[in-house]
Amino acid sequence: MDLKLLLISTLLGVICYSSAQQEGNECIKANAKSCGECIQVGAKCGWCTDPEFLKQGEATSTRCDELESLRKRGCDDAKVENPRGSQLVLKNKAVTNRNKGAKKLRPEDITQIQPQKLTLSLRSGEPQSFNLKFKRAEDYPIDLYYLMDLSYSMKDDLENVKNLGTQLMLEMSKITSDFRIGFGSFVEKTVMPYISTTPAKLLNPCTGDQNCTSPFSYKNVLKLTSNGQEFNTLVGQQQISGNLDSPEGGFDAIMQVAVCGEHIGWRNVTRLLVFSTDAGFHFAGDGKLGGIVLPNDGKCHLENNMYTMSHYYDYPSIAHLVQKLSDNNIQTIFAITEEFQPVYKELKNLIPKSAVGTLSANSSNVINLIIDAYNSLSSEVILENTKLAEGVTITYQSRCKNGVTGEGEMGRKCSNISIGDEVSFTINITAKQCPKMGKPETIKIKPLGFTEEVEIALNFICECDCHKDGTENSEICHNGNGTYECGACRCNEGRIGRHCECSTNEVTSEDLDKNCRKDNGTDICSNNGDCVCGACECKKRENPEERYSGKFCECDNFNCDRSNNKLCGGHGRCECRVCICDANWTGSACDCSLDTTTCLASNKQICNGRGTCECGTCKCTDPKFQGPTCEICPTCPGVCAEHKECVQCRAFGTGEKKEMCERDCSYFNLIKVKDRDKLPQPGQAFPLMHCKERDANDCWFYYTYAVNNNTEKEVHVVETLDCPAGPDIIPIVAGVVAGIVLIGLALLLIWKLLMIIHDRREFAKFEKEKMNAKWDTGENPIYKSAVTTVVNPKYEGK
Repeated sequence: MDLKLLLISTLLGVICYSSAQQEGNECIKANAKSCGECIQVGAKCGWCTDPEFLKQGEATSTRCDELESLRKRGCDDAKVENPRGSQLVLKNKAVTNRNKGAKKLRPEDITQIQPQKLTLSLRSGEPQSFNLKFKRAEDYPIDLYYLMDLSYSMKDDLENVKNLGTQLMLEMSKITSDFRIGFGSFVEKTVMPYISTTPAKLLNPCTGDQNCTSPFSYKNVLKLTSNGQEFNTLVGQQQISGNLDSPEGGFDAIMQVAVCGEHIGWRNVTRLLVFSTDAGFHFAGDGKLGGIVLPNDGKCHLENNMYTMSHYYDYPSIAHLVQKLSDNNIQTIFAITEEFQPVYKELKNLIPKSAVGTLSANSSNVINLIIDAYNSLSSEVILENTKLAEGVTITYQSRCKNGVTGEGEMGRKCSNISIGDEVSFTINITAKQCPKMGKPETIKIKPLGFTEEVEIALNFICECDCHKDGTENSEICHNGNGTYECGACRCNEGRIGRHCECSTNEVTSEDLDKNCRKDNGTDICSNNGDCVCGACECKKRENPEERYSGKFCECDNFNCDRSNNKLCGGHGRCECRVCICDANWTGSACDCSLDTTTCLASNKQICNGRGTCECGTCKCTDPKFQGPTCEICPTCPGVCAEHKECVQCRAFGTGEKKEMCERDCSYFNLIKVKDRDKLPQPGQAFPLMHCKERDANDCWFYYTYAVNNNTEKEVHVVETLDCPAGPDIIPIVAGVVAGIVLIGLALLLIWKLLMIIHDRREFAKFEKEKMNAKWDTGENPIYKSAVTTVVNPKYEGK
């Protein structure tokens, strides 16, 4: 299992390393032919303008590489083109700190978003970020347009709305001192529910004696005004109409309210649209029921405050409405009866900055509904941006109240914002590529439902600064076949080569290929490059540090000898498959140090005068001496006596050093063996000394002493002592042994005699019983003969 984990870890490491290499190679892999192409690859890429930078066999695109790699390859920082992005704030008016009751300001003098205008210069892959501040201004003006369904089912609601103007003006004065209100109504397209009805029915669609006005699509009754009493008067003059189907034509009315700004009187302030109905809605496609097939054009068609094209254009789609409401910064409040709440809540999810409130059966709660919906909408800020140019991306990070932060889609918004609260956003804009022709683009960022916005001009860095100093039709580029810029030729169309010396039609000709074969061989560019215009352009490696070079791409800087798994031992550089060693290093892999300080012995002599220093290591010429500096001599006289006491105390726990054995005798490794045959024998890779010493009891012990190839001292010792026997012990032992043997033989003879007597008695008993045996010869009663006799009953012996 451990082996499997190791293999998996190694594999993952290789994959991660390879991925990292590939990701880091975007500059090389782009194969950029000019400085402009190079800097568009990514923010890490630079271009070397040094005319002498390229080696033989390297393509022009080799000038494009990561900045650090260019420095390592000898390109001076002053000759590296690496333009960076920038930003310039053009309009940065501070947000308004205004208190209610202070001097009244015009809407255009109130600022809730900062900054207002800036310019960004974008380099591909390099984000530019700036901070955007938003603050809800106190006493901010509000325009509210009340759009009401006047179908017959809303008759009792109209009675309550007639006094809405003055009451709503009174309540909204608690929020702002600059409030305006307007009124509009809608029923249905006249062509839709009345296709088969009589003209009289169109004049008065109500039943019985009810007097109703003829149906209409949308009517702008009252332009936005600050006169609440005028609102009450005009609304009081309105009459209910009728409709034969349940859904109403409210979408036509919303579209006209959104796009007919001059007729409605919208200002650049907070715009609220209250949509009040007790029914559903028709949307795009429903017009086909009345023969209307033209899509809604999203334009204003009011004449005398009446929508005149309801019979010509279909209802708008929801997406079309969302776009127009957003473009005109209108926040929608749906005041809907409880029956249709689920439908309009789904619609709310599709329309940003909208709210849904439950309208009572007779609209008596409409004022509280509007106040609550306004507070809900104004307490949240959501940023949106206009369409981005191709290759441009934008991200948001929000910093809201109480330290709440957000990223991604949540980075666009902040909630629970009260009047006077300030929040901020960090906006990052990145260009992944230059748009066509590199033309500047303009985008706008604004909070949904607000008219204020930030205008951002985007300039794209698509060329290097040195591009301006280029020489067209330069003689350097093969008699004017290209522009010499940034240290290289940018070839004209149809030309190719480092100096634009070839036509594209000549690139693959056989005559030119001959110039790319080394020693008239068969391999073009040593199989490490392509033949372009009779010259080799070497291939690029995955690793930007590894390169092919040479006239025939026969050289590389990664196939030299290695030491300790390092190219040229980490002490040199690889050029054309040969290590060029650093100072004080030599060898094919630069692994041989010329420094002799590691070979100095304690007497300050090189290898103690008994060897030579090779690659920083002593090679001892005297076979008796060994060790890193040839100072150890295991076989020299006195070695056995020198180590006797320590061997004795560690192996047997005896001797003079028994009490201080651990302190004085831990300098060697002790290995015990069973007998003398198991001791190491001469002829090993390192010298060995055999020793025989006697202890205080006249017992001999045997051991060997050596210093192994790792300069570790080793002692092998026989684990038993060889002691002489005493003078009286042998006869005693011999007598005891002889007595034991004699007793054993006697006991064995007695046992044998007893067994013979027993066997003879048993045999005599058997013979006697055999003679007394009598055998019964009677017939067996259960015996049956194998022959069957049959008697014929008719046979009478005749």
